[in-house]
Amino acid sequence: MEVKKKLLDIVRDKIRVKHYSLSTEKTYVHWVKHYILFHDKKHPKEMGKMQIEGFLTHLAVDKKVSPSTQNQAFSAILFLYKEVLAVDMSKENIQSLRAKERKHIPVVLTKDEVMEVIGNVKVIYNLMALMMYGCGLRMSEVLSLRIKDIDMGFDKVYIWDSKSLKDRIIPLPMKLKNRLLVQIEFVEEQHLRDLKDGYGGVHLPYALDRKAPKSQFETKWQYLFPMAKISKDPRSEAMRRHHIHPKTFGRNITVASQKTAIHKKSLLISLGTLTLHIYFKQGLILGRFKSYLVINRWRLR
Repeated sequence: MEVKKKLLDIVRDKIRVKHYSLSTEKTYVHWVKHYILFHDKKHPKEMGKMQIEGFLTHLAVDKKVSPSTQNQAFSAILFLYKEVLAVDMSKENIQSLRAKERKHIPVVLTKDEVMEVIGNVKVIYNLMALMMYGCGLRMSEVLSLRIKDIDMGFDKVYIWDSKSLKDRIIPLPMKLKNRLLVQIEFVEEQHLRDLKDGYGGVHLPYALDRKAPKSQFETKWQYLFPMAKISKDPRSEAMRRHHIHPKTFGRNITVASQKTAIHKKSLLISLGTLTLHIYFKQGLILGRFKSYLVINRWRLR
């Protein structure tokens, strides 16, 4: 007898088919679950516009969530109806009391402030922070870097499947080249030890693990900044060495900023976006991102 899948499991499957990130999967499942529980475990097929509006209003009035959180919940519910239940709610003109939107003033660190913070970051996290700053990368992009993405011959860094699944090429900061070579050698040695211990596999994008199952054991696919310990993959439950956890990296940046005399709200995004602020101020970026890539090349030489 075939066991019928639970609704939340179907939601997870649909998310994975669309290659959404694990964080998006957790967030969408969280809001779908809370939407159902809010309406006393009533099946979403039996609910519609009024129930969605009621839940969103509850988040704004009772829970006092931010506009971004409310929109996140709304996106999860729309995904549920459109992708799982095959019901398009986009034309229903759903109205609800929206969370009050606040305009935040962006926090921008100066170049000297960033270097002071980075100077207090220890060990491998220092190199990661410099990669964010030197290449203008998002934190997720630094964490997802693999050995194959560092091209020492052409001095380039390849970013794959970034935001909106876009790829791009970034010049490799010359000042970091030797440190990256040392890091690659460390990963190679660590990978050999993992293979001897019966591990050595790594998460592969999309269906590559089925098309080329042996690829997960190749050195080029190993993360450039791996975790210190082997851990269980949350989706496949295989024991692997994943990349450093975002919270671990963020915690080290926070600790480093606390050691300085800088009293600004230190954000990781400042490291990746500061370059643009500096060169916009100096009038060196003339409306084209290509200019940033060219200028960026000599910043960390």
